[in-house]
Amino acid sequence: MNDAAATPAAHPAYDTAPVVPAAEWHALTHEEVAGRLAVAASGLSVEEAAARLARHGPNALPEPPGRHPLLRFFTQFNSALIYFLLAGAAAALALGHHIDAGVILAVVLINAAVGFVQEGKAEQALRAIRSMIAPHASVMRASRRVSVHAHQLVPGDIVLLEAGDRVPADTRLIRARGMLIDEAILTGESVAAAKREEPAASGAPLGDRHSMAFSGTTVAAGQGTGIVVSTGPHTEIGRIGRLIAEVEPLATPLLRQVDAFARRFTWLAIGGAAALFLFAVGVRDYGWTDALIAVVALAVGVVPEGLPAVITITLAIGVRRMAARNAVIRRLPAVETLGATSVICSDKTGTLTRNEMTARRLILARGGDIVEIEVSGTGYAPEGELAWQGAGDPAIEADELLRCGLLCNDAHLHNEKGIWRVEGDPMEGALVSLAVKAGLSPAVERGSWGRLDEIPFDAAYRFMASLHRGPQGEAAIFVKGAPEDVLAICYEPGGLWEAAIARAAAQGERLLGFAAKRLDAPPARLDFPDVSEGCDFLGLIGFIDPPRPEAVAAIAECRSAGIAVTMITGDHAATAGAIARQLGLADDPVVVTGAQVDAASDADLVGIAARTAVFARTSPENKLRIVRALQSTGAVVAMTGDGVNDAPSLRQADVGIAMGRKGTEAAKQAAEVVLLDDNFASIVAAVKEGRTVYDNIRKMIAWTLPTNGGEVLAVIAAILLGITMPMSPAQILWINLILSATLGLALAFEPTEPGIMARPPRPSRTGLLTRFMLWRVVLVSLLFTLVAFAMFALSLWRGQGLEMARTIVVNTLVVMEIFYLFNVRFLHMNSITWRGALGTPAVLVALVAVVAGQFAFTYLPVMQAIFDTRPIAFLDGVMIVAVGVGLMVVLELEKALLRRLGVFTAAQM
Repeated sequence: MNDAAATPAAHPAYDTAPVVPAAEWHALTHEEVAGRLAVAASGLSVEEAAARLARHGPNALPEPPGRHPLLRFFTQFNSALIYFLLAGAAAALALGHHIDAGVILAVVLINAAVGFVQEGKAEQALRAIRSMIAPHASVMRASRRVSVHAHQLVPGDIVLLEAGDRVPADTRLIRARGMLIDEAILTGESVAAAKREEPAASGAPLGDRHSMAFSGTTVAAGQGTGIVVSTGPHTEIGRIGRLIAEVEPLATPLLRQVDAFARRFTWLAIGGAAALFLFAVGVRDYGWTDALIAVVALAVGVVPEGLPAVITITLAIGVRRMAARNAVIRRLPAVETLGATSVICSDKTGTLTRNEMTARRLILARGGDIVEIEVSGTGYAPEGELAWQGAGDPAIEADELLRCGLLCNDAHLHNEKGIWRVEGDPMEGALVSLAVKAGLSPAVERGSWGRLDEIPFDAAYRFMASLHRGPQGEAAIFVKGAPEDVLAICYEPGGLWEAAIARAAAQGERLLGFAAKRLDAPPARLDFPDVSEGCDFLGLIGFIDPPRPEAVAAIAECRSAGIAVTMITGDHAATAGAIARQLGLADDPVVVTGAQVDAASDADLVGIAARTAVFARTSPENKLRIVRALQSTGAVVAMTGDGVNDAPSLRQADVGIAMGRKGTEAAKQAAEVVLLDDNFASIVAAVKEGRTVYDNIRKMIAWTLPTNGGEVLAVIAAILLGITMPMSPAQILWINLILSATLGLALAFEPTEPGIMARPPRPSRTGLLTRFMLWRVVLVSLLFTLVAFAMFALSLWRGQGLEMARTIVVNTLVVMEIFYLFNVRFLHMNSITWRGALGTPAVLVALVAVVAGQFAFTYLPVMQAIFDTRPIAFLDGVMIVAVGVGLMVVLELEKALLRRLGVFTAAQM
């Protein structure tokens, strides 16, 4: 370091923070860094540290901006849907039905409370990121090692890091000894990154900046010293926090559709009511009171009071079902958004793969040729076998290589309730598992070959060496590390192995090289010269984090459902591409690196994102741009992630999915969904449930709107024709109340229809009312209106009186809505089946409740007094049921005819 750099005054550039762009600190020598930050080997003086703290502020992320709770609460009412509900409440109050008005207002308040609680995900994510900064740090101040609160760190501070420490600020390392840092929260890499003090290449991706230690990451092994170059909001974590704050929350497809529907419906209802009032008064000579009653009847009929409540309940049921599939929903509308997903952007490690390194092949030299031994089994479980094309036992042939991997190794395997876990480095754990598969006992081998000394792994020479005394008193040095560096200390010429190394790397395997050196007697201690030359190269072992078998099946199901799966990972391109091929992401997966994403314009990235199956070595900005590029095409994007680096893109995505096991709190707070098992297959199961939820919402709308439409058309027709209305306003309100709280709610419990994952995703811009739904609304509304007037006229013609005629009409409408419910339960298939006739428990319970309610409405004296009804004769009741059966037959024939003629596709239905 530059001891002559005494004062910051000699470096005026320091006053403009950051001094050097954050992307360049790693490319400078540590002497250059010390000079630019005006710091000596003794560290900053107390006075200088205080001055810099005053100038740059504390090493903490800013508190997220917040709104006053009352303001947050009142903004929940600012939507057309809420105004629509309040209009329904006003209509109910105008009729004097205070209970109904109270129910509507309760729905409004419940929805507002849910929105209030779920508001502020960005603030929660930012708070979670702030907690990742280490609370204390060891620094050199005025030649003394002191412990200070992490908030007091300033650029130029010299920090000392040891295994287990959380890095307190972005730091340029000036010394690194066997230093491994777990950077998964930033890069997604499952293997700890090796650190060394030499400058990294200019423009290197975050995961390749070996000279840097980043705030919030954890020192997994070794120790080091570094100069703080960025604090607080200028760190990588701080930059991610800013990205989160800049992301605007997106409305879900359902909320957009409901809001648009509510706006149009509200204006239509207001316009229709006003026009009808003027027509009744001006043309039909209705009195003001009679006209007002007619308009109120229209309002009561047209407002689907129970629609928002049933939508909310349907979503809540979906939440419960998804929880059983290991997907916890943090935000209710995310249930439906999952069902609309057309692209899933998934992390690789632990989601698509097992996150358990597995030794896949052994590569040996025999007779001047390279031979390979395949290893079966996955994960750390020592279950599998070795197989090769040669004669003899492959385990015996590779005995020395296997022993070297087991002894030059600090990991241990543990079986916890049938689950094998590794204590130590994942690749070392895979070596222990490999040895057991080959018949070696770790306890016996390590006992027979006692370790005398070791040279820990260091990024400077990229290998580990251990000294052992054998069972016969012999001595041996075993070495493992990067193949090129291990070959460099061996007699074996590297040229023999170049093709094998290249072939394994192309298949996405991580390689370790192994060597041994026999000694007549062990040295007193193991030093670097003892292993710097004269070793015998034993071979290579290739490792891979294997795909989850269930993920392979889930991706195949996604492809059949028209859902694209894109892998976005911090891993190397070759590894990610190999895993993509094994997973079947695409027939010939295209791999694009983060550097290529950086070089592409926003316009060009749209095309790149559409055709790319794998994005490798990505940064948080890359992920954010990729998600936005996909969304610009109209895709509904689900994004998975577990690290702080994933939080911005999780928030940007239409539905963010965080990992429950390995996910950081920041990722969970930014996401709408948390996977309890970190399994991609659970995402696909959740998508299936999401499609079911949306199907059930559509069924409920397909059932509600036409039945309300029939009531409305009956009122309009009566006024236009100048005849008596076939139902009173109170009776219309009764129909809405008894049916929406029973039959409408029963549709929320409908199971998944067969073939739901064989349909393509619905377009994100599809309205709530598709062409088929509009057709159904018109057709069923007309049928209900015609039958209502026919039954009304028939009853009056038979001389049964107005009260009896209206009672028959109400019961006819209710029966038709019961039979129509059975038709709607299967929009994409025939409803007249044994399964359709049996119904579900929810449908049967609702049916019993409706029948009981209608008997009370018709025969109970108190209800007769309230609703002005009369008891219906048995034969009239049979005729009413027959009308319902006839409606069911007509609509089933219509459904079959439309499918046969191909008028509506499955997606349009």
